[in-house]
Amino acid sequence: MVGMSAVLGIAAVAFGISLIPGPNMFYLASRSITQGRGAGLISLAGVAVGFGVYLGAAVAGLAAVFAVVPVAYTMLKVAGGVYLLYLAWQAFRPGGTSPFSPRDLKPASRRRLFTMGLVTNLLNPKIAVLYVSLLPQFVKTAHGSVALQSLVLGGVQIAIALAVNGSIVWSASRLSVFLAAKPRWMALLRRVMGTVLAGFAVQLFLDPSRAAAAG
Repeated sequence: MVGMSAVLGIAAVAFGISLIPGPNMFYLASRSITQGRGAGLISLAGVAVGFGVYLGAAVAGLAAVFAVVPVAYTMLKVAGGVYLLYLAWQAFRPGGTSPFSPRDLKPASRRRLFTMGLVTNLLNPKIAVLYVSLLPQFVKTAHGSVALQSLVLGGVQIAIALAVNGSIVWSASRLSVFLAAKPRWMALLRRVMGTVLAGFAVQLFLDPSRAAAAG
């Protein structure tokens, strides 16, 4: 049984990670600005399938690993906390390019748009580590099936990520104009998300369930 705290926790982390600029955001924003919302939404469909591929692999893999090597739960928990701190640092560090800066992309067919969205997500290291190291942070072995918990929590993450990325696709052109005039807004957003992710990292390191899981 998945607790509400786990659902809210993965939702908050997924929201924060989705708002930190990465390959998905750069591609979807650029494609939407240069080729329109329709192209952006088709690309987003490819991104969604990429999430599904990662979730399927994570559900099967995590269930098997936790059953055979219980200490792996603690190791992944520590790795996830470290990665959250890394993402927080990425959000706080100065500089960086806005994903909403206009870029020239050649028009692509629907099939190519979908494929590029899929490949961009599958090759996105942020998403790979999310499923390998962060998803297990919210799975409690004492709450029943690891696979079922992973499936539910992964579904929440996908829903949040698609909502955020869908909003980016829908409003990319307007955000590009707005952020060009007020670049400090993006910097402020990054600091807020960095604080949230750092807070979750500290919480993971202080979580007594790590020791219980290892024992």
